Amino acid sequence: MKRCFFHASFVLLMLMLLPFISACEKRDSSSIKSLSENANFTPSENVNNEDAVKIGFAMGTLLEERWLKDRDLFKDAVEKLGAEVEIMSADGDDALQIWQAEMLISQGIDLLVITPHNAESTAAIVEKAHSEGIKVLSYDRLIKNAEVDMYVSYDNEKVGELQANAITSLVPKGKYVYIGGAETDNNAHLLKKGVFNILQPLINKNDITVVFDQWTKDWLPSNAKANMEMALDANNNQIDAVIAANDATAGAVIEVLEERGLAGKIAVTGQDADLAAARRIIAGVQTMTVYKPINELTDTAAEIAVKLAKGEDVSNNRKVSNGEVKVPSVLLSPIAVDKTNMEETIIADGFHTKEDVYQ
Repeated sequence: MKRCFFHASFVLLMLMLLPFISACEKRDSSSIKSLSENANFTPSENVNNEDAVKIGFAMGTLLEERWLKDRDLFKDAVEKLGAEVEIMSADGDDALQIWQAEMLISQGIDLLVITPHNAESTAAIVEKAHSEGIKVLSYDRLIKNAEVDMYVSYDNEKVGELQANAITSLVPKGKYVYIGGAETDNNAHLLKKGVFNILQPLINKNDITVVFDQWTKDWLPSNAKANMEMALDANNNQIDAVIAANDATAGAVIEVLEERGLAGKIAVTGQDADLAAARRIIAGVQTMTVYKPINELTDTAAEIAVKLAKGEDVSNNRKVSNGEVKVPSVLLSPIAVDKTNMEETIIADGFHTKEDVYQ
């Protein structure tokens, strides 16, 4: 009799607790979903393969068109090699990127790939990864002052040289404005170095005067727009050419020029071959862009990442100093694009369709 009473009581108790258990399960599921969304988390489709190489990719941002392409193409390239990749984006938040990288490290990845938002602060991530026996590949942007294992990018100094060569061939004399990238991004410094490699001899001859030179905080177009407004105000709208660090900043520059009736009258450069930039080039309001075939970058980075993760040799004779060490590096060649070669470059590669560009 007592046993029956105990059994009935236990069943009654479990029935009473069931709603609470269900609620907890829902709440846990919701929390995990929220964390993934807030962290811009992109899981691999091969999550059930326990033997697969696992790569973590901590991206600095997904707020620009080109980085979305990087994310998707890199993920495809890694998975074609039989590995897994988990991707997180900090969207310009330095502290969040460090936290996300630590999350990836704690998940037992075999290699960490980083596109740093801040070239200096991400050095702490490299140290943390190495303490766990995990190598680090710096993707497209170089991490400063850390013992990075590999760097894969385009020749960013060459990008600047291509921009300056293109614009000086059209405007060999006059007042120039330089709208740089983010001062915290090492690529922005390399880009500027390349630009002034070409401009400086002309500056020395007094053919060109740089009347405005400013970084664009966080690469934000709104900051580039404010810079361009200041440049025009300071020079009574009398400028002849603008070298903008990328297509997003170029778009902001052209927006200001349009507001002042100057669009198409002043040469403007960019880089990244964004769709909007390609359309502006066809419309005649942007002079050129620099195309860096992202599929070549992602395929190369994925192949090196998987080899590094497996402990295979990926030594390279080319090295780039990051202030701490000379990092083994693979630097791919960028391509200058204007109206004359757009179809044989970005359209022929399928980077953008002809219909999209010439809409």
